[in-house]
Amino acid sequence: MRYVSTRGTAPALEFDDVLLAGLATDGGLYVPETWPALDWTALSAAAADGYAALTAALIRPFMAGSVAEPDLARLVTAAYREFRATPDKAGDIAPLREIEDNLYVLELFHGPTLAFKDYALQVVGRLFEAVLAARGRHITIIGATSGDTGSAAIEACRGRENIDIFILHPKGRVSEVQRRQMTTVVDDNVHNIAVEGTFDDCQDLVKAMFADADLRAELGLSAVNSINWARIMAQTAYYVWAGLKLGAPRQEVSFAVPTGNFGNVYAGYVAKRMGLAVQQLIVGTNRNDILARFFESGTMEMRPVEASCSPSMDIQVSSNFERLLFELAARDGDVVSELMTKFRESGRLTLGTAQIVALKSLFSAASLDDPRTLELIRSVHEETGYLLDPHSAVGVGSARLKRRDRATPMVALATAHPAKFPEAVEKATGIRPALPPFLADLFERPERLDTLPNDRDRICDFIRARVRQR
Repeated sequence: MRYVSTRGTAPALEFDDVLLAGLATDGGLYVPETWPALDWTALSAAAADGYAALTAALIRPFMAGSVAEPDLARLVTAAYREFRATPDKAGDIAPLREIEDNLYVLELFHGPTLAFKDYALQVVGRLFEAVLAARGRHITIIGATSGDTGSAAIEACRGRENIDIFILHPKGRVSEVQRRQMTTVVDDNVHNIAVEGTFDDCQDLVKAMFADADLRAELGLSAVNSINWARIMAQTAYYVWAGLKLGAPRQEVSFAVPTGNFGNVYAGYVAKRMGLAVQQLIVGTNRNDILARFFESGTMEMRPVEASCSPSMDIQVSSNFERLLFELAARDGDVVSELMTKFRESGRLTLGTAQIVALKSLFSAASLDDPRTLELIRSVHEETGYLLDPHSAVGVGSARLKRRDRATPMVALATAHPAKFPEAVEKATGIRPALPPFLADLFERPERLDTLPNDRDRICDFIRARVRQR
C-alpha cells in the first residue's frame, strides 16, 4: 500500500513513512493510492470476536508492508484493553443504543479520556512505538486540539521513551474537564501549551511548523491530529462495526456526525469507498457553521470563530476537507493546491456545479446553535432518559433534521461522555453528570501547563528547550 499527497508533488510513501510524517512535504494530506475493498466474510468473522479483532482486520490492508503488521492483532488488542465495558453489554466498547424508531446512538466515549478520539489514538500510539523501535528513532509530536484530541493523544503517548509530545490548545476555549485531562498528566515527555488565540490559530501554528523543512528535520516532527492518515484509518472501523450490527452488507445505513475538523465524517466516507453501503452522511455543526453553509451553497467562506457550548467544534478551517476535495477534483493535486491557496488568501472556496451535485448525493448538513443544542439535550432526556453531551446532541439533532429515509437505520455518533461538559448538560436537564470512578479525583490533581502568545518563534523556542532527544 502506497500513499499520495492531495497536492500532488510530494513523493508517494509507504505506511510507516506516512505514519511518522503526518503532513506531506508539499503541505498536502496523505491518502491511499487505491482503496482496498471490504472482505465481508473476514470482517464478519472478526466482529464476532469483538471490536478489537474487527479493527485489526479492517486496517491490515492499509498497513501492508509495515514493520508493525506482523504484530498488529496484539497491538490493537492492547489498545482497547483498558476501555470500560458498559454494564448491560459486557465487552461491547462501542455499543449501539436505539433512542427512537430506527435512530441509534453509537457510543464512542468508553475509552480512557471519554471521547471518540481514543478509538483511533490508542491504536496510533502503539503503532508509533512499534515503528520507532524498529527504526531506532525518536520523534517530536506536535498537535493542536479543540478539546478532545489533546487528551486522547497525551494518553496514547505518555511515558513513551521515543516520543516527546507538545499539545497546543486555545486558552480558555476548552471545557475544564478537557483541560484537566491534558494538564494533570505529569509524565516527562508530555507538554501542554495554552495559546492565546483560537483553535484555528493553534492549527495554523502546527501547520506552519510542519511547513518549515529545516525545523521538521531538526525536531523530527510528527502529527497525531487527524491530518495523520493513521487516525482516519482507525476511525473507519466503528462505521463498519455499526454497519455490521445493523445488517451490512445487505442493509444500507446512514450516519450523522458532529463535525469540526472533518476527520470523523471523512472516515465514514472512506468506509463507503471501501464498500460499506452508506446512504447518507450528515454533517452536524454548531454556531460555527462554515460546513453547513458550504454543503447548502457550494461555497466555503470563513468567518470569525465563536465560542459555543460544544467547544470541540469551534472551528472554521476543517483540515480534512482537503481529502474529500481531492476526490471531488478527480485526484488532481494541482487543482487542490490552487483551490487551497485561494481559500487561504481570500477566505472563500467555491466548487463547480458537477462537484456540488456529487457532494450532495451523499452529504447533507445542519447547524444547531446553543439554545437548540440545549433544548435537544433536555427533550431527549425527558423523552427517553438518555443523556447526551452537547456535541452528541448536535449529531442527533442533525439526524432528525436531515435524514432522507426513515426506513434506513440512522446512526448518530456520540463523540463524548456527558460528564466532559457537565455545565451544559446541567443547564439543559438539571442533572450534573459525574465522572466515572477512574477520573473521580480529576479536579484534585495538580495541573502543569505553560501559557504562550500566538507566536510561532516563541513556541518553537519553547519546544526546542524541552525535547529530550534529537
